[in-house]
Amino acid sequence: MFDNTCKFIAELYSPDFATWLLGKSITLTKLSPTELSLEPIRADTLILLQSDEVILHIEFQTEPDKNMPFRMLDYRIRAYRRFPKKRMQQVVIYLDKTTSEEVYKTTFSIENLQYKFSVIRLWEQPPEIFLKAPGLLPFAVLSATKNKASTLQQVATAIDKISERRTQSNIAAASAILAGLILDQEVIGRLFRKDIMRESVIYQSIKTEGKEEGIEEGRNEKAREIALNLLAEGMAVDAIARLTGLSLEVLQELQQQQTNE
Repeated sequence: MFDNTCKFIAELYSPDFATWLLGKSITLTKLSPTELSLEPIRADTLILLQSDEVILHIEFQTEPDKNMPFRMLDYRIRAYRRFPKKRMQQVVIYLDKTTSEEVYKTTFSIENLQYKFSVIRLWEQPPEIFLKAPGLLPFAVLSATKNKASTLQQVATAIDKISERRTQSNIAAASAILAGLILDQEVIGRLFRKDIMRESVIYQSIKTEGKEEGIEEGRNEKAREIALNLLAEGMAVDAIARLTGLSLEVLQELQQQQTNE
């Protein structure tokens, strides 16, 4: 949920991210991961924005990932193959404070090869950076501020001043969601109006995603129930796999579960 929220605001308010990460306000458009043949490596969480001259690749992470250095190199090579004349700025943004050494790694190294990328740990960044632009407001509460609740109040005040209703609702929803990483819902609920947040693209997308996950979970549960009944009847595992769509690994686990019972 947190990573997807960041992805939404980065795509919706890309000029604010360009100013922050590239140092200048330029128009960026969404680059489809399929153009880089990235389907096998987490293309669903990839954020790629481009202009005529540059590709901005952002990875938002709530938890450390030991494979991040290799992934960044892999993305760079694929982008170069497709757009050899474009420069590429790659940034990993860690949201939640941690002492893991993984969040300090900015280099992938093997024999005769070294590749560097950028890393931003939000808890080390001054809050002022994020209070200057609407698209960056949701990150202020995760920054190096001593009073998180007070900073979130500043964010809420800034959001109230946004005249465009859709932008106001999107930023409010994103701010409330990311604040959930470090603050109680009671504090968050006092500062953000639910009626405004419900209008946001982010809120609607998460709501839809939750419904789809619930439906899928229900289907899987029903398939497991049917599989257990068929196993009790003595049907072969491979035949049950074809009928239910469950993997052989899942069916073997269910079979072991029946044996233990």
